[in-house]
Amino acid sequence: MTAYKSPAEDCFDSRAHAVAAAPDARAWFVLGMLCFVYVLNFLDRQLLSILAKPIQDTLHVTDGELGLIGGLYFALFYCFISIPVGWLADKTNRVKVLSIACATWSAATMACGLAANYPQLVAARMAVGVGEAGGVPPSYAIISDYFPPGRRGTALGIFNLGPPIGAALGIAFGASIAAAFSWRYAFLVLGAVGIVAAIAVYLFVREPRRGGLDPVPDQAAAATARSGFAATFAMFFSRPTLMLAALGGGATQFITYGMGNFTTLFLMREKGMSLEEVAVYYALVVGVAMSAGIFVSGWVIDRFTRRSKLAYATVPAISLALAVPFYIGFVWAPSWQLATLLLIGPTFLNYFYLSSSVALVQQEVRPDQRVMSGALLLLVMNLIGLGLGPTYVGAASDFFRASFPANSLQIALYTLTPFYALAILLFLILARVFRNERRALGDAAS
Repeated sequence: MTAYKSPAEDCFDSRAHAVAAAPDARAWFVLGMLCFVYVLNFLDRQLLSILAKPIQDTLHVTDGELGLIGGLYFALFYCFISIPVGWLADKTNRVKVLSIACATWSAATMACGLAANYPQLVAARMAVGVGEAGGVPPSYAIISDYFPPGRRGTALGIFNLGPPIGAALGIAFGASIAAAFSWRYAFLVLGAVGIVAAIAVYLFVREPRRGGLDPVPDQAAAATARSGFAATFAMFFSRPTLMLAALGGGATQFITYGMGNFTTLFLMREKGMSLEEVAVYYALVVGVAMSAGIFVSGWVIDRFTRRSKLAYATVPAISLALAVPFYIGFVWAPSWQLATLLLIGPTFLNYFYLSSSVALVQQEVRPDQRVMSGALLLLVMNLIGLGLGPTYVGAASDFFRASFPANSLQIALYTLTPFYALAILLFLILARVFRNERRALGDAAS
């Protein structure tokens, strides 16, 4: 009779440690390249929110229209196209898919800078969503085949530095270019950089062997298999652990995207910050605090999941609970200086869910299902967070404008607070599922 071995022991047995000790120089080079592409991915995505005030002044759009173009309209294309793109990448060359996607969203970003009216800007933003749908899921899977279990949390944590670095550079360079010239030049210049990056990925990143670093024999054998679209889809949505991670991440993103898409406008319009001050101080907060939070979270996940998978749930729950008072203080603060200082707290703590959810999904599915599963994770999280968060905040601000004309965005941002409780609850339910699984496995082995 075969001796019982828990899932944690499977992932972190002696063979896993032997493999985990040796990611080579090429693995780190590829990680750096993919992280740079992710920087551009998020930078291009965030330009609209960073330059919201000058775009409003030029094209005469409302907060609600900004929320739709940065949220629901973008997310519909980004989320649903990511599913067939993920399926295609699982079947073909993931590096080529990533390169084509990068070129597509970069060209569409340049088109945003040429928009003469709101409908043209909407069309260009939808095209950005189409391209960005092929960016992150293939990258997750490529990294998981360059880095073994026990190193993936750290590697994915480094990769997930893309959003804070991209947001910080977007704020710094986008705001600076807009202040010196025009908001249109920011889209044109940064889109052109993405075209060059797409060519570099195609030329210098090699496609790794699927499942080549997975130490568990049945996983390595599964690397030669090909799961169908329907089978992977059904597997993902039938597993409570994967769905709870996705829903918890979605509830968190409702806050982060709802808040993030309007923070620059909030600081400028209601706190009195100038575009030049945004380019320095807000960029520093995002670049340092969010980067630190994502990097630390990857390290924490790797460290504590060696003892128990519970950490995938408890780490984000604790971090979000700690973020709440800082978030309320940021929205309340009477000056942009104090608001920016208090913003460090939620900016650091809000993103612990990301490394946790991504590492959990990549660890729990077969190698041939990783791109598709990563795409499904993003589908759930982004439909909730990216699709509804900014849309809700923009609509709420327009709703409160009649009663609170001077601080409608402040009131709208206050109403995001209950979503912290929802996200924490979902991660605590995930922790309970892990405990029940461990108890059931223990009973079966006795």
